[in-house]
Amino acid sequence: MMFWLKKALTVPFLPLYFSLLTAGAGVFLLWASQRVRVARVLLSFAFLSLLVASNGAVSSWLIAGLESRYPPLPDFKLGQPLPPELAKCEAIVVLGGGHADGTNLSYINQLSGAALSRLAEGVRLTRLLPSAKLIVSGNNGSRYPSHAKILENAALSLGVEPGRIVRMDEARDTEDEANGIARRIGTAPFVLITSAWHLPRATALCERAGLHPLPCPADFMLKRNREESSPWFGFDLEALERSTKAIHEHLGLFWARLRGKA
Repeated sequence: MMFWLKKALTVPFLPLYFSLLTAGAGVFLLWASQRVRVARVLLSFAFLSLLVASNGAVSSWLIAGLESRYPPLPDFKLGQPLPPELAKCEAIVVLGGGHADGTNLSYINQLSGAALSRLAEGVRLTRLLPSAKLIVSGNNGSRYPSHAKILENAALSLGVEPGRIVRMDEARDTEDEANGIARRIGTAPFVLITSAWHLPRATALCERAGLHPLPCPADFMLKRNREESSPWFGFDLEALERSTKAIHEHLGLFWARLRGKA
């Protein structure tokens, strides 16, 4: 119940849905009640909110604070001494990121861009931590294989040994994933891999659950030098996606803190 309530409360605040709902209300008032002035205000607000959310500079500013919270783990050569906090990790946890169902694509190509980036980072770290388990996560109902199963098969195709992979098929959201990690490894230190913009919330939920994650960001949406500025007059769907993810994460953090989970 709480899972669907959270979804229902979040969607109206995401930029595209917010603009469509506001514009829809404006059109309804314009034609059904002839309240022209209010309708004009709503339509104008819908247009401006979508315009702002689609702006390159605004969207970069919104998501930069999330993506810069934790530094990425650099490349290490095999045999090179690892940082102590990384060397002591007993598991590598890759949080779910979505995939396509019912296709004939290879397991790698079924993964979304976010899931593929997260898994690639996890596989990279399995080379550096040969004794660590690779924990993959994600539910997908009962009709199709779980997301965790697709991640497992993709990891196998990339050369990860079968005995190293542990699935969390039951997890539907990040809070479920934190609880699933606790059940499987207790308080042992582990690497936590997810998209850079999602990592602050995931880390907060894990730490609140008494876990000891080493945050490892992947799937960056901002890959340019931070000194470069985004064009204030640039508008595109990529910017809208950045704004949507940033707003979704801030709402998720607010919801988790409201419930004492982060």
